[in-house]
Amino acid sequence: MRKKVSIVGSGNVGATAAHWIASKELADVVLIDIVEGVPQGKGLDLLEAMPIEKRDSHILGTNDYADTANSDIVVITAGIPRKPGMSRDDLLNTNYKIMQDVVGKVVQHSPNCIIIVVSNPLDAMAQAAFKASKFPKHRVLGMAGVLDSARFRTFIAEELKVSVENVTAFVLGGHGDTMVPLPRYSTVAGIPITELIAKDKLDALVSRTANGGAEIVKYLKTGSAYYAPSAATCEMVEAILKDKKKIMPCAAYLDGEYGIKGYFVGVPCKLGAKGLEEIIQIKLTPEEQTALNKSADSVKELCAVIGV
Repeated sequence: MRKKVSIVGSGNVGATAAHWIASKELADVVLIDIVEGVPQGKGLDLLEAMPIEKRDSHILGTNDYADTANSDIVVITAGIPRKPGMSRDDLLNTNYKIMQDVVGKVVQHSPNCIIIVVSNPLDAMAQAAFKASKFPKHRVLGMAGVLDSARFRTFIAEELKVSVENVTAFVLGGHGDTMVPLPRYSTVAGIPITELIAKDKLDALVSRTANGGAEIVKYLKTGSAYYAPSAATCEMVEAILKDKKKIMPCAAYLDGEYGIKGYFVGVPCKLGAKGLEEIIQIKLTPEEQTALNKSADSVKELCAVIGV
């Protein structure tokens, strides 16, 4: 029997994630949204592309959570973007209510699924999903680090004019301007980038990575990034469905690892069939640990606002 992935929210990120997952033939996909017609139209359009792509993935667009029943993975992209004049707390409270509603329905129909949260503010929404679902911590993950690391890798490859395939990069911490890119653990064909890029240039790349989402928003004016976020989501889905035991940075619930307890923060995670199979602990310098603690503190502040 084929695997089943449901994606909540058929906006740009959700629909494009459906596209990547279906085109890789990883699973059958259910695209669900509260807006009538949009998931159905996008789902049908994508389904009609499958003969051209020579893929047998089935895609269904729906407004009914019953269609998501028995999903292996549920990706949650639902939520509203921040609008002019809206405070961060307003956005947080609105998206928290949406998350509670969505997770309740997801758990009802797919009690054994793994949840991947993509909605922003990412770390706080992952915490909200974890609390609302009552799932064990290995079955709730947040997508952030894969995207942030991909951005860092892009900028490193461009700077050094090398293949992106040669570049590995690690970004830890919360998804936002407190993220912690780790140049010491970032390499090109195994060579630390600290040996290849001057410190001032490296600092500029780190800063650009931290502001990667804002840079795209500035260009688009009325929207935000979706190709890379959805591709990052797809990479996590693939690692879980194929039981790859792949190590990638994700938002995970920390229970004392890295000196942080009781919150979702971006750390290196091993992903396999059970979801989060291991949190990899790497040695941090005092400066890196301080930056990670600062990042965790900003997650705690957001969680305090919504009481999770």
